[in-house]
Amino acid sequence: MGKKRHSVKVVIILLFMFSLHYFSDAKCQERTSQHLASSGPPLPTNSPRLKNGVRRIIFSVLLGLVTGLMGSILFACLIRSFVRYLNKTPILKGPVIFSPIIDPKTLHHALKNENQLLGSNPHGKYYRTVLDNGLTIAVKRLEGFENTAAAAARKSEKRRTQQQLERLAKLRHRNLMSLRAYVGDGEGMWLVYDYVGTGSLEDVMNRARGSEVRLAWEARLGIAVGIIKGLQYLHFECDPQILHYNLKPSNVMLDAEFEPRLADCGLFKLFSNLDMAATSAYASPECLQDCRYTDKSDIFSFGMILAVLLTGRDPTDPFFGEAASGGSLGQWLRHLQLAGEAREALDKNIIGEEGEEDEMIMAVKIAVVCLSDQPADRPSSDELVHMLTQLHSF
Repeated sequence: MGKKRHSVKVVIILLFMFSLHYFSDAKCQERTSQHLASSGPPLPTNSPRLKNGVRRIIFSVLLGLVTGLMGSILFACLIRSFVRYLNKTPILKGPVIFSPIIDPKTLHHALKNENQLLGSNPHGKYYRTVLDNGLTIAVKRLEGFENTAAAAARKSEKRRTQQQLERLAKLRHRNLMSLRAYVGDGEGMWLVYDYVGTGSLEDVMNRARGSEVRLAWEARLGIAVGIIKGLQYLHFECDPQILHYNLKPSNVMLDAEFEPRLADCGLFKLFSNLDMAATSAYASPECLQDCRYTDKSDIFSFGMILAVLLTGRDPTDPFFGEAASGGSLGQWLRHLQLAGEAREALDKNIIGEEGEEDEMIMAVKIAVVCLSDQPADRPSSDELVHMLTQLHSF
């Protein structure tokens, strides 16, 4: 916008200077003509005075057109700037609520109280708290967010953050955690979600490894289908497309029926201080190598989760650091699948009827394709919904 205005000013100044020069030159010619007329015979009809008059008319018309055009451009720019100013999202202060059943004062009061700690990671902590109206909510505390925003020291950055959070709050799908509110303060930010009592997929898989809970193949396949349907919604039904950026078992919440809900959708992009290295076990090769991230990067993370559901193994297990395993859960699974020994990779706790084993072996093939090194070789979330629902009727 600034460059446009500067160019317009330069053009107008040049035209003004040229017009002054032209009129001064015309004035001199007119005086010369008058002097010659007083000392000589009458001028013919095609005298210089007539020619100058025609030129002056043409120049006046051209100057009027150019001036009108420049004025129109300036006026349009002013109108555009005014409209953009009116459309700016105002920066809101205090709790921003997206749910009618949450009262701002009640929420503020609850956040100040001692809450039940559910878990933590290098980027923040998770709490369970109960509002005065009896509603139980889950609260995620993100540390260091305000410091990152303060470093930018721009209202536009705060406005961009608010717009992104409002966009995330509008997401509605049975396999997504809905953002109900957010509260910013001087040291970080609180994100408010519905409370899911069963916990995360990571918690449930840890209990399954310890034989505290039995997670049958039907339940595991249902979890995989729910996760990929959530990704399908983000990748194909949201405009513009939304990427998860941080898909892993701790960001998959399970309800009492083991229905999965994806949490933290798009937060990695919003909060740039979140370190992808913390999720390297589930991050795609292209993301770890040169920080490229696409929807196929989400598919790689899904493939790793599917591998965990099938094998019952944690990708951070020291076994996968050994050369015999290929260096990762994905490489180990690929090696067994290519060797025709996919059954050896399956979790012994879910091996049952022959029909189920056939489904599991097909699911191993799907996981291996999702874990391809090249993004172009991985299927889309839309294709995966069809693949997985063909294994079993959901």
